[in-house]
Amino acid sequence: MTDTLLKVEDLRVSIPLDNGTLNAVRGISFDVRRGETLCIVGESGCGKSLTSLAVMGLLPKRAKRTATTLAFDGDEIGNLPERRMARLRGDRMAMIFQEPMTSLNPAYTIGDQLEEMFLAHRSDGRRAARARALDLLQKVGITGAERRMGQYPHQLSGGLRQRVMIAMALMCGPDLIIADEPTTALDVTIQAQILHLLIELKREIGLSLVLITHDLGVVARVADRVAVMYAGEIVETGTAQEIFANPQHPYTRGLLDCVPAPGMTKPGEPLGTIPGVVPSLIGELTECAFRERCPLAHDACRRPIPLYPVGPGREVRCVLADRDERTGERRATA
Repeated sequence: MTDTLLKVEDLRVSIPLDNGTLNAVRGISFDVRRGETLCIVGESGCGKSLTSLAVMGLLPKRAKRTATTLAFDGDEIGNLPERRMARLRGDRMAMIFQEPMTSLNPAYTIGDQLEEMFLAHRSDGRRAARARALDLLQKVGITGAERRMGQYPHQLSGGLRQRVMIAMALMCGPDLIIADEPTTALDVTIQAQILHLLIELKREIGLSLVLITHDLGVVARVADRVAVMYAGEIVETGTAQEIFANPQHPYTRGLLDCVPAPGMTKPGEPLGTIPGVVPSLIGELTECAFRERCPLAHDACRRPIPLYPVGPGREVRCVLADRDERTGERRATA
């Protein structure tokens, strides 16, 4: 048994369009250890959701996925036949989608959908499936679980539907859950409840969690490690403490400047902004993707920038990160 549960190397997702190829995910690499929470953060359209769908094998038909390595628990899953991938998906790795109203089937009761997940992967029978569903509905904080089992998705609030999605993801006791912005459609109070629930379940069950979000407040509360995405690439990685205390990439700094700092940002004080727009990802980029929006850009940025190691488990995609801030000399990368 390896300590690394999910390993992704050079993952790419491209989508053919009438005017060219959209390179939505451009060679990203990351890993998830057992019992760890990895947050993938970035603004809308940076490729976070497509990354999660690519890992789960749920991309649209037109999208093409390639990867040097896409391994789960030491086994390569990048080229698994769909039938074998379907047995893995929902069983040992599960996903919580962003909008539960469009993820749950409006024609079936909550109980039917929860039981179906269990019966698809287990041979214990419907009675065991129902008992498991009732237990998990109670575990995720839904009162009157017996009554809720007979209701349809439209009869539940947004917060209850999201709790049902979490229960569904847990039906078969997965090792890994990928949560794609699970609190975006919820009000602030319900967001806090859902986050607390995920943290408690992770601690109780010992599962690994990949959380896709654009909310840095969420990241600060739950992340062990963080991968910051921009324009289909990972631009910075590190522990949550490192990212918040000492952001290295100008984009990461820009994101943090956009968030009010408790006890530091005065009421009415304007927050930071990132000027400009994300570059088109149709075709190949021949320079740093952030160059046109970066206040520190210079001529060295007019080429593709690799990820530079700047510490144990810490990498930054910026030419400035390749130099020591005190001496200006290039860092040793070996």
